[in-house]
Amino acid sequence: MRQWETTVAVEINSRTSIVFAEFIALMAALTAMVAMSIDVILPALGDIGRDLAAETPNDRQLTVTMFFLGLAVSQIVYGPLSDSFGRRFGIFLGLGIYLVGTMLCLFSETLPMLIAGRIIQGVGAAGPRIVANAIIRDRYSGRPMAQVSSLVMMVFIVVPVFAPLLGQGILTFAPWRGIFWFLAFFSLLCFVWSAVRLEESLPQEARKPFRLSPILDALRIVFGNRLAMGCTLSMGFVFAAFLGFLSSSQQILGEAYNLGALFPITFSALALVVGISSAANAALVMRFGMQRLSTIGIVAMGIASLIYALWSMLAGMPPLWAAILWLAVCIGGIGIIFGNLNAMAMEPLGSVAGVAAGAIGSISSLMSSILGSAIARHYDGSALPIALGFLGCSILSLILLRWATRDRVRRVR
Repeated sequence: MRQWETTVAVEINSRTSIVFAEFIALMAALTAMVAMSIDVILPALGDIGRDLAAETPNDRQLTVTMFFLGLAVSQIVYGPLSDSFGRRFGIFLGLGIYLVGTMLCLFSETLPMLIAGRIIQGVGAAGPRIVANAIIRDRYSGRPMAQVSSLVMMVFIVVPVFAPLLGQGILTFAPWRGIFWFLAFFSLLCFVWSAVRLEESLPQEARKPFRLSPILDALRIVFGNRLAMGCTLSMGFVFAAFLGFLSSSQQILGEAYNLGALFPITFSALALVVGISSAANAALVMRFGMQRLSTIGIVAMGIASLIYALWSMLAGMPPLWAAILWLAVCIGGIGIIFGNLNAMAMEPLGSVAGVAAGAIGSISSLMSSILGSAIARHYDGSALPIALGFLGCSILSLILLRWATRDRVRRVR
């Protein structure tokens, strides 16, 4: 396998070299496997629940949260695999597993069967996401890495902007299973694009044997680094709040605020805010730094959530404009916070980038899937539980970020 992979990589690299803009686009597409897999099915959650006889309305949320569970438990594996067999191998393996899960979803006749397919999809989507992160770290470091991460997020934000509209469009001409046919096509497109254009960023001499001892040594480095662990946990709390909203977004906007068919448009507009904030972060991070911008984003998220929660408790459910403004601040903060915290967590771990990317992604995703699911399951017809979730997670995230950056961190090269 390794000899075949190396031979193919040499042959491809000898006749093509990916340019910076295409590199950003491909990394965004690979990373967007997660966002695409979630956001495109949001308009179909009601149809899926009715067609597969969900016992309670909140059971629909499992199609989102269980995807993240599969994502969380598998990310730790892709890092060591890509460190041993190359980055391209990790991408191809993940895309293959993703396609298997998509086929299971396509032919599901019960909700548990669909959820099983979603877990497998999550396991597969972890490969492109984690390996793309490691490839970026292979090529860049420091603030340039944060800038590239922000550009990747800015490009791939097109997915959550248009994915709900795309899902709604597919539902106009086909049942909800047509969405999974599209996801199968998207994964095949990413496979071919990577096979033809992506160069191997980890040379043969830099690869590590796939043995337990080196992996444990690398994990000890990751877990022993204050900056890496503090930023990872901080990122996990931020994403938990976002996942709580994401899992219940169709219920909050589509049902509680009675948007109905306007839900995909509203969700897309909110997703566009992330793209704008990511672009702003890419422009500002070189001047102001990752820590300061992350702090601003977390504080803004907490203040907006506190105002919405107090309004809800004292005067009842706020009007739609207030909910949109609150969500715009919180979701816009994601575009500032996530890329910076991820870059800060990865920065001191250059010599173990593959294992580090897997560990950081696995920890933050596992946190977010468990806490985000708990937040979403408290949905009671209003957005108050989600606002309290954003508030609590913002406070904990800020505390962890302050702890992580309190002392000078030992850097691993």
